[in-house]
Parts: sequence; C-alpha cells; structure tokens
Amino acid sequence: MKVTAEHNQRIAKMTFASVYPHYVVKVEKKGRTKAELLQVIEWLTGFSESDLQKFIDTEATFETFFQQAKLNTNAHLIKGVICGYRIEEIDNDLTRKVRYLDKLVDELAKGRKMEKILRE
Repeated sequence: MKVTAEHNQRIAKMTFASVYPHYVVKVEKKGRTKAELLQVIEWLTGFSESDLQKFIDTEATFETFFQQAKLNTNAHLIKGVICGYRIEEIDNDLTRKVRYLDKLVDELAKGRKMEKILRE
C-alpha cells in the first residue's frame, strides 16, 4: 500500500497516550510483560518508563514523541510489513518511525525472542 499525505498527518497528530494502552493489552494478551514492552520501547527511542509517563500525561503527539526520541542506530534493521505497509518503502520519516514501533510491538506479541527484536 502507498502511504498518503493524509495518512502521514493522521499519524503525526495521534497521541502516544491513545496508542500505548493498546500496546500493553496486545503484548499481555499474548503472554508477554509490560516490562518487556518498556524494554523494546526504550531500545527504539531511548525513553525510560518515567519519560513515557510524561508523554502520556501531556498527551504528546507521535510527532512530538519522535522529535524527542534518540532513535537506536540499528532501527534501520527493522523491516517487513506492518498494517499493510512495507516499512522499507515508507518515505515519510515520522510514519516510518511509528511503524518501527508497531513492528517491534507486533514481534513481541508474536513471541519472538528479545535478542531478535532488539536486533542484537
């Protein structure tokens, strides 16, 4: 699927607080823990649990969230299809970063080993 400008705008304005609870439910329903989810998010963004709580409390958008993130140098190794989009083909930087996060959460929920998720 081709990413549209409208899609990119919708993602940019979406709040981290609106999506994070869905991430927690998804991984816990599949037998993984919130601590593992936090580890994955910290690997990608550099944010601690308290940092994430601040983004939730202020209802920060993904645009703000990823502007402040220190993306892991191995993030470019995250490849594949998520939500019908091939990550490597997404040309909008912010949308690609959000899909990186979605892909990592998906891999965690699917039971992938942590060292594979963290591209070690």
